Amino acid sequence: MVHRLTRRETLAGLAAGAGAVCLGSRTASAAKQEPRWEKAIERGLGWIAQTQSSLGHWTAGSYPTAMTALAGTALICSGSTTTQGPYARNIRAAVSYLTDHQVRSNGLIGDPKQDNRYTYGHGFSMLFLSQVLGEEEDEERRVELIEILEKAAQFSARAQTESGGWGYVSAKDGNNFDEGSTTITQVQGLRGCRNGGITVPAEVIDKAKQYIYSCKNADGGISYSSRNRGSSRPAITAAALATLYNAGDYEGEHVPDMLDYAKKSLHNISNGVQSFGHWHYTYLYYSQVVYRQGEVEWAPFRDRLYNKIVSEQSQNGSWTGNIGPIYVSACNLIMLQLDKAYLPIYQR
Repeated sequence: MVHRLTRRETLAGLAAGAGAVCLGSRTASAAKQEPRWEKAIERGLGWIAQTQSSLGHWTAGSYPTAMTALAGTALICSGSTTTQGPYARNIRAAVSYLTDHQVRSNGLIGDPKQDNRYTYGHGFSMLFLSQVLGEEEDEERRVELIEILEKAAQFSARAQTESGGWGYVSAKDGNNFDEGSTTITQVQGLRGCRNGGITVPAEVIDKAKQYIYSCKNADGGISYSSRNRGSSRPAITAAALATLYNAGDYEGEHVPDMLDYAKKSLHNISNGVQSFGHWHYTYLYYSQVVYRQGEVEWAPFRDRLYNKIVSEQSQNGSWTGNIGPIYVSACNLIMLQLDKAYLPIYQR
């Protein structure tokens, strides 16, 4: 039987041999090998695998769908798939939990009765499952994932508010309330779907981009909501930039001001209040922004970021912080594995 190389195997082999592989107009670089970082990643992934429930999920607070999708994303960032690698069984179980237990007839991935602010789980699940789709070798499972993601994208389109953003719940359930962080999860999830061949109406993404622009303040930062402008939020600005990059907007008229604001607020990796109590959320997205700036910008920032993350790891391999250890650990592991460049959504 002839073994066909998957995209990941091809990417890893070329990156190891040549230092980089061209992906369209962007470049995925080979990961820097740093023993301390690699050991922290191995311990962290081991902790995530060990703490998975018998049903295949993880949770923190009232976010079982969101936490499962984030934890699953951290695992596939390592190079494991549903069929290959040390975490294949865990990834399969996470996929099964989401597809068998959390998919609703209206396209929502999540449970409105269990998931607090269910659009988070829906967005993160679209992202996770869309990345799994590209590696799924079982034809029946591929068909199932495509059907689920097509309905999920349709749900997101219907859930979008009149202003172009999203709230904690759908526009209908939330009286058209919108805010930045849930908008980010929807757009990045939709972009993952589109990368996987799922139809995503261009007008949905265009409206979302205009929503972000409309929330931009004079200092270049993005405010919390179109209804509650207020001061700029570094966390939401970083997330908005990452999302604009996902949408292909690298050099739009608003991007330079936003990038300048984010760099001034976040590039020194402060522990201060500038990240509004959501440090790991902030740097989950800001790390993606800096990574896409190229190696000259990324390398020194990465070293500071990774050394800080590794220094805060618990003895059992997890990290603690806001929301809960599975959330913080998943965010940290996604950041620590950006250089591996296995997932299309995080590639340069």
